[in-house]
Amino acid sequence: TLPAGLSTLFGRVLADESLDPALAEQMLTLPGEAYLGEQRTPIDPGGLFEAREFLRRALAGAHRAALTARHDALAPEGGYRLDGASIGRRALRNRCLDYLASLEDADAHARLAARWQAADNMTDQLCALALMANGDHPQREAALAAFYERWQHEALVVDKWFSLQASSPRADTLARVRELMSHPAFTIRNPNKVRALVGAFCNANPVRFHALDGSGYAFLAEQVQVLDALNPQIAARMLGALTRWRQYDAGRQPPMRAALEQVLARAGVSPDVYEIASKALAG
Repeated sequence: TLPAGLSTLFGRVLADESLDPALAEQMLTLPGEAYLGEQRTPIDPGGLFEAREFLRRALAGAHRAALTARHDALAPEGGYRLDGASIGRRALRNRCLDYLASLEDADAHARLAARWQAADNMTDQLCALALMANGDHPQREAALAAFYERWQHEALVVDKWFSLQASSPRADTLARVRELMSHPAFTIRNPNKVRALVGAFCNANPVRFHALDGSGYAFLAEQVQVLDALNPQIAARMLGALTRWRQYDAGRQPPMRAALEQVLARAGVSPDVYEIASKALAG
């Protein structure tokens, strides 16, 4: 259930126009799954995701009118500005959009599409694109393709494009990551691309990386073995996502341990990877 006190305070912050927008945005932001996981043992990534998403949707539903009004009131006047006040207003406006997008209905989809079309800066464009990529928006694929088409010659922007898809909580994200590994812009020999795609999936997508079937762990073990022959240091860093396996629930510990053992079993494992895997298993 949505705690009444939390909902009341949320509404007060949302309505208080005397608050600095940047501060209000931080106050309205739910803690992330990684932070939440640090507050409890054992860690249950799936349970934390579901609880957080419930609160996000419940708050959005309870305060839809206020979120919509504040979002619209924060629309920029004039062109893009980089001063502190403008940055704060954009952050709060995007936070309102994040809540509204969680409702996943026709009105939410229309508002998100309108923001995508009207975005005149990278912050707003990436916010709208990430929210589309995270849900079932009917323009999801078209928006992702259009963004890549526009920014394909900017390596850092393409890295963001990879990362936002890899960190999507959609059930098909691992399949999407594997598909993107064959994309012309991706090469496993480029550490930045590996961090943007493989690293984002393993470190910034707890609910899908820690899928109960162990598919995320098997995927990482597979990639670490390939990387170890190319760049042992990057391979060792990627493997860090498995080193805290003892802190997870009983259903996830065995496949995490098995993935570490799989990496160690590779003939010719590098000293970098061996050190990380063996220490994690020795505990």
